[in-house]
Amino acid sequence: MSTVLPKSVFDVEVNNHELLKLTYNAYLANGRENLAKTLRRGEVRGGGKKPWKQKGTGRARFGSSRNPIWRKGGIVFGPLGNENYRIKVPANAKRVALRQALTLASQSNEITVVDDIKVAGKTKDMIAFLAGQKVEGKRILIVVANKTPELVRSSSNLQNVILTQATYLNVYNIMNADRIIVTKDAVTAVEKWLGA
Repeated sequence: MSTVLPKSVFDVEVNNHELLKLTYNAYLANGRENLAKTLRRGEVRGGGKKPWKQKGTGRARFGSSRNPIWRKGGIVFGPLGNENYRIKVPANAKRVALRQALTLASQSNEITVVDDIKVAGKTKDMIAFLAGQKVEGKRILIVVANKTPELVRSSSNLQNVILTQATYLNVYNIMNADRIIVTKDAVTAVEKWLGA
């Protein structure tokens, strides 16, 4: 299969893996939902009355029971819900990282090129196709030139199968796949998109 894959994309030099790691982490960070939110002392309900008078009790002075060092008090340095976790990676760097990831997959013999994937929109059709590729129990990335409704329907219920369009490839899916099945049209599209 190595003769089918263009060397400008699937056979580049991988000097180090720092760019791959950065792009991988950026994919995860950019998909992260910012759901964590804690309350500052001014946002916690209650605590308006001074717990005890300033002097004469022998205890430390306190102005609010919502002080951070008290139980049920506010949180000092917790997340506010407006943190920005995004990691910006330049487009050219992403393309280099994609070529490197595809090269590593090709060198590991994880890429299979097929003429076409013919399914009628049934999950059993995709299962039969994958059985012919001998990829049972593996995480599979299917790359096509264009998604069709039939392909989407037949693969969407399969847990270990990800269907993606050639121009939407990302380092995360490539690195996590045990096997990558690419159609010939998708190889042409990837070469046109990523070829140097």
